[in-house]
Amino acid sequence: KPATSTINCTVSGTIRDSMDDILGKVHEAGLTLKAGCGIGYEFSTLRPRGAYVSGAGAYTSGPLSFMDIYDKMCFTVSSAGGRRGAQMGTFDIGHPDAMEFIRSKREAGRLRQFNLSLLITDEFMQAVREDKAWRLAFPVRAAEIAGEDTSDQSKFLWREWPDASNYVRNEEGLVLCKVYKSLPAKRMWDVLMSSTYDFAEPGFVLIDRVNEMNNNWWCENIRATNPCGEQPLPPYGSCLLGSVNLTRFVKAPFTEEASFDWDEYREVVRTFTRMLDNVVEINGLPLGRQRDEIVRKRRHGMGFLGLGSTITMLRMKYGSREAVGFTERVSKELAIAGWEAGLALAEEKGPAPIMTEEFVVTAEMLRTRPETGRGGIKAG
Repeated sequence: KPATSTINCTVSGTIRDSMDDILGKVHEAGLTLKAGCGIGYEFSTLRPRGAYVSGAGAYTSGPLSFMDIYDKMCFTVSSAGGRRGAQMGTFDIGHPDAMEFIRSKREAGRLRQFNLSLLITDEFMQAVREDKAWRLAFPVRAAEIAGEDTSDQSKFLWREWPDASNYVRNEEGLVLCKVYKSLPAKRMWDVLMSSTYDFAEPGFVLIDRVNEMNNNWWCENIRATNPCGEQPLPPYGSCLLGSVNLTRFVKAPFTEEASFDWDEYREVVRTFTRMLDNVVEINGLPLGRQRDEIVRKRRHGMGFLGLGSTITMLRMKYGSREAVGFTERVSKELAIAGWEAGLALAEEKGPAPIMTEEFVVTAEMLRTRPETGRGGIKAG
């Protein structure tokens, strides 16, 4: 199938708050799904329901209504192998329509081609712990604040925003946001928890922790994940995932001589690392920016499967101190062998990420951004 991709996990480019870009991203998503990839998007970059659109002389129906378009597109497009595509929609907890997003799947038949997850910030979690009010806000353009006192914290606040191109920004790169409403943070927390319990959605992404722990924190800002949520990715990011079957390394299973072949395990991890890196070369992704992103950063993820069976084959009790120690070593050996293989690949193929002019500018912006309590990014 030459028109399909070897990679399943992708994230859309940032959806900017314009009709042209919204529909353009629908087109890109359709091509991505057709190639057999799942895709994630952040929709809280779109202005809230009821906001005035000066160019159209009308009021917008909000991000959730545009998600319906993506939902129907995904339902219509046959993905590789005839299956339906998979999508993830993320949404910032500080957006004015966050409560509508939380409740969206309570409506029968709505957004059934989506998994949903809220982007939970440190700022929100602190507000919950301290039982404070939580302000829901969205960025403003210069023309929208003519003559207004932007220092009034009941009406305006400064936040990081993934798309700052057309909004009012300060020297620190923060975007000025208009406060639409304020409500107790604990009330939002309770609605979120009850919705997750009763409907299994939305999910819960600690987005500041994601960016803080990302190895590429200095050159990218993550706001979405792949459809199953296990891989946070930057705009146009993609990742291939694979697992090592631990049961294949057990010698003399279920006997008193049962053992785990650590040397063979490490060798397989090193070989598998190279194999996954080679898959990057034949990625088959349909969009140029997707191909550029994965070739430049060469992301792949490796895990293991069969842990419980392996522990049983080694005559250990699952959850025992001995089994926990074995699990820790399995993880450590995989990480170290993978890093060693990665160093060898860097010497052979060159280091990743590959620096470009756009890449350097982004890295410098993130490097010099002061600590703000969001994104986990510090200067220096």
